[in-house]
Amino acid sequence: MPTIDLPQGPVDYRVAGPADSTHPPVVFVHGLLVNSELWSGAAGSLAERGVRSYAIDLPLGSHTTPLNADADVSPKGVARLILDFLAALDLTDVTLVGNDTGGALCQFVIDTDPSRIGRLVLTNCDAFEKFPPPPFGGLLTLGRRPGRLRFAMRMMGPKPLRHSVLGYGGLVAKPLDPDLSSRWAKPAVKDRAIAVDAARFMGSVNKRDLIEIGERLNRFDKPVLLLWGTADPFFKLSLGERLQAAFPDAALIHVDGARTFVALDEPERVAEEITAFTTAAA
Repeated sequence: MPTIDLPQGPVDYRVAGPADSTHPPVVFVHGLLVNSELWSGAAGSLAERGVRSYAIDLPLGSHTTPLNADADVSPKGVARLILDFLAALDLTDVTLVGNDTGGALCQFVIDTDPSRIGRLVLTNCDAFEKFPPPPFGGLLTLGRRPGRLRFAMRMMGPKPLRHSVLGYGGLVAKPLDPDLSSRWAKPAVKDRAIAVDAARFMGSVNKRDLIEIGERLNRFDKPVLLLWGTADPFFKLSLGERLQAAFPDAALIHVDGARTFVALDEPERVAEEITAFTTAAA
């Protein structure tokens, strides 16, 4: 997996698809306590369609390379990191794709500087006052202290707990790969610096920031696709409908039966819809 040095520190990322692709690049943004592997299935399917994609390992608790100690890991700071990543690789006309907390980060990105973004895809994610949605406010409160976060992730060691509704199990409709969920849970336990990055992010989350950005979403006049799992108990379809109304040029597509991690439940569908959306927008 390649690593790029950014002002915030070293950042790992995954890349898939042909280097000479004629399609606009796709950049994937994941959420809390997962990593870029969330997108591997969709990225592989896009690669088969000739689309090159990049998936960043963000400092949200399942990354394996900590940032510099002085890096800004607030939501605004992580949005700046994403923009610095795009600039470092000179990516333009980007199809930016976000999920869960990563969808909120995408909204911070377009609010900060949309110049490199050609279009936006949001799967089930935080928006408006749902930052985070119930019952995850308790997780953020707990996770603001690195020691408590490490303890919580250590408790997620056994598969039955990781895959329960208190772990990752409630976020997927289909069986979750236990090796993948284990790779998500281990980094913060093994390396305190990883937990510190995530704790600093959690401690800086303020729903008022996303509420204010929600009031400015109408400024983003580029195409938006909302690819929404209909079986999600946390980010319900009504939230996707509110986002559709907030953007001037947005389409909402239902992914029946999928939950929060739409790209794990339906990777082929996600790739298919992104390809069609990018082609239509172009």
